[in-house]
Amino acid sequence: MSSRLKPGKSRTQPAENKRPLTRSEVMARIGPKDTKPEILLRRGLHRAGFRYSLHRRDLPGKPDIVLPKWRAVIFVNGCYWHGHEGCMHFRLPKGNAEFWAAKIGRTQARDLENVEACQTLGWRVLTVWECTMRGRTALEPDVLIDQVGAWLASGEERGVVEGVQPA
Repeated sequence: MSSRLKPGKSRTQPAENKRPLTRSEVMARIGPKDTKPEILLRRGLHRAGFRYSLHRRDLPGKPDIVLPKWRAVIFVNGCYWHGHEGCMHFRLPKGNAEFWAAKIGRTQARDLENVEACQTLGWRVLTVWECTMRGRTALEPDVLIDQVGAWLASGEERGVVEGVQPA
């Protein structure tokens, strides 16, 4: 018996029938870390000379970016997943609306708890919304980093950076 393959045949198994992913499967593949907006912000901060650590598990909500020198944490929130009210990137799905409203409501409540817990521990908290880095609502990268830097220098306990909403 020869180990040679017939022409046109391969050793790999044939591809299974591919089917489109369901919404649930697509949503399940979205991870909580290293999202595009988070990476963009980290690159800009690093380029501007800010040094940070990531996702510290000893802090409430595992903040996306922790700046120990400034005693500050930054949460980078996706407009859809965190229910950014008034943002063009957030719209409740029409299908299974009750489920999504409850899910996003729980996320918003958890966000508020995490912010308050961080502040109780003496950390300053900045929330940067995804819309600051996406589409027509995006800020110029240098403007975004300048706003974050200005907030860090200000000493304010709480801050929010949002995209520019079109008129």
